[in-house]
Formats: sequence, structure tokens, C-alpha cells
Amino acid sequence: MREDFYDDKTKPIVKLEHFYGEPKHLVDKCLIIFSKEIHDHILEKYECKEIALMGSCTGSIPIYCMEYKGEKIAFYLTSIGSAVASGACYEVHWITGATKFVMFGSCGSLDPEQTTGRFIIPTESYRGDGASYYYAPASDYIDIKGCNKLEDIFTELKVPYVKGRVWTTDSMLRETKGLVAKRKKEGCIAVEMELAGVQALCDFYGLELYDFLEAGDVLADSGYEVEALPAANHDLGKFYIALDIAVRI
Repeated sequence: MREDFYDDKTKPIVKLEHFYGEPKHLVDKCLIIFSKEIHDHILEKYECKEIALMGSCTGSIPIYCMEYKGEKIAFYLTSIGSAVASGACYEVHWITGATKFVMFGSCGSLDPEQTTGRFIIPTESYRGDGASYYYAPASDYIDIKGCNKLEDIFTELKVPYVKGRVWTTDSMLRETKGLVAKRKKEGCIAVEMELAGVQALCDFYGLELYDFLEAGDVLADSGYEVEALPAANHDLGKFYIALDIAVRI
């Protein structure tokens, strides 16, 4: 069934030009943000200009631009989930011209011995989502192409990190003990909800994605530990690391 999702032989019927007209070329780099607290912090601390608007019947999403170390860097607040986050990424590319995306957010740890006190640089993501199968042929995992470049940058910045496989899921509430055990056996150290879809879309359209994560909640054999999740969600340290990544890619 999954093999039927991917079609690169015929042309799409729905195109972004139907909604936005011709593509724009305003910036090259963009941050994908999942925390409203981090988003609001940027607007308060930096001089920001709204450069585009991503339309939706649920409410439009503004895309802003700021300057950091002489670089123009766009940013926007995305929604959670592979399908929404991947679609938004391509819309932002279309209406701003951005081709290099830095995505950073929180995740659940499957191996706290490896992830505690370190950021996570995903190397592959298990495709437990739906969106990725429309942008890449069916497979269990998708390669995260920016991981080696990101590792070089983290080493240069002297930021602690661990590299490893992660699991993208469409349903947080269906992360069962059995599925967690399978993913851990395959070497996954964390679980999140966007990466496989966004990476597949970026590969399909020739965009660059640089993704890193911070573990918050823990999915352990003894149960679920949620206490550290709010801090991981809104950790401003991720944002400043993302800025330094953006000027180096």
C-alpha cells in the first residue's frame, strides 16, 4: 500500500502558484520554530520585519526576517506534525525563496543515557508518518542529509551532542511499549513528529534541511517521564545555536 503513495511520473494538479502566484526570492535561510515562547522572544529582542504571509483557513502565519551577524534570516512558527510541517516548509520556500532550513525542537528520549545533557543530531528517521511517502519511495528509514555538516558546526561551537537514529511518528498517543522496543532495538535514541516528512519534502524539491533536537520527556521501560518536556520545548539555547548554524550553512 505505501508503495502506491509516491508518484514522480505525472504532474501535480494542485500547485502553490494557484494560491500565491509566482515564487518570490527574498531570503536564502530560514528557521523553523516550534515554540511560541521562543518565537515571541525573537520578536521582542530583535528588529524583525514581516516579509510574507502563509495563508490558511485556520489563520494566516506570518514569516518574519531578522539580521544576525550580517545575515538575513527568516523565521516562522510552524505547527506540530509531519504533514503540516512539511507542507509549510515548501510554502515558505515558495513565498520567500528560502532554500536552507534550520529546524529545531524537542523530542522524547528513548535512551536517556545517551541523550541527557546533549543535543541530538538525527542521522536517519524511521518513517512512522504519512507525508514522507508522497515525496520519497517507500522505505523504513530516510537519511538526514545535513547531519555531517551539522556535526562539524556543533564541534566548532563546542556544543555537546549525540548522533543517532530517531523515530518520526504521526501519533504520540500510539507510542506503545512494543513499538518503542522495536525502534530502540533498531538503534533509535529519540522520537519526534516531523522530521521524516520535512526531510522527504526537502529532498524532493532540492532544499537543504539541518535538524537538531533536545530531549524532554522520556519513554522508559519503567513508564513515562514528562517533567522535563516544558523546559526542552522552550529552551532559548536551541534558538541561539540555530542562529549560529544559519550563518555557517
